[in-house]
Amino acid sequence: MQDLGLSHLWTQGDFVMRATAIILLIMSLASWIVILTKAWDLVRLKKMAHGAEKRFWHSDDFDHALETLGAGDSNPFRTLAIAGKEAAQHHRASQPQLHDVMDISDWLTRSLKSSIDDSVAHMQSGLAVLASVGSTAPFVGLFGTVWGIYHALIGIGASGVPTIDKVAGPVGEALIMTAFGLAVAIPAVLGYNALTRGNKSVISKLNRFAHDLHAYFVTGARVRPTGARAEDGTVRLAAAQR
Repeated sequence: MQDLGLSHLWTQGDFVMRATAIILLIMSLASWIVILTKAWDLVRLKKMAHGAEKRFWHSDDFDHALETLGAGDSNPFRTLAIAGKEAAQHHRASQPQLHDVMDISDWLTRSLKSSIDDSVAHMQSGLAVLASVGSTAPFVGLFGTVWGIYHALIGIGASGVPTIDKVAGPVGEALIMTAFGLAVAIPAVLGYNALTRGNKSVISKLNRFAHDLHAYFVTGARVRPTGARAEDGTVRLAAAQR
């Protein structure tokens, strides 16, 4: 009876087989680290986004509105609001200079877009690792399988006893590498898709918040849905700012 299994595959495998297994292990660890880290960040961002706009626009002044968004530079909504405020102040302070040739609307748009781009880049960092692992891990596993079958057939041929029990064991062990490759790739692909969908939800809220900030700093009032009451918190915030 042949001694078959993972331990036998490791002990009997050559340098290439072991290196392939180690590469798959590293890819799996890297993908799981990214998945867990980015999933935690996404949960934190969704908590920040939940009700952020409502609390912000129902504040009495801009400083209090910033406090409702929470503290810390890692809050993209707070960073966006600060970027809009600084851009508006900078434009007003540079009126006598050549900077005045740029319209305040264009200047705010550039500043807000730059802040959003930085936040999006931070949210999407690490997703390239998942995409790479998901697309390459099956082929790495397949390479290990092909290499293992090649050496198994060479060993069977050298033994001179090509019976089914001599063939099935080594070939079956080699096929485990393909299973390993799939086991590494599937979580990476699912994690990439889930994180991408979650990021799109946060980015959509950031874009909507940026649109309202742009209108507020240009006109003094947030863009409100049709039929919104004029005495809401937006008017109070605009009046206090002025």
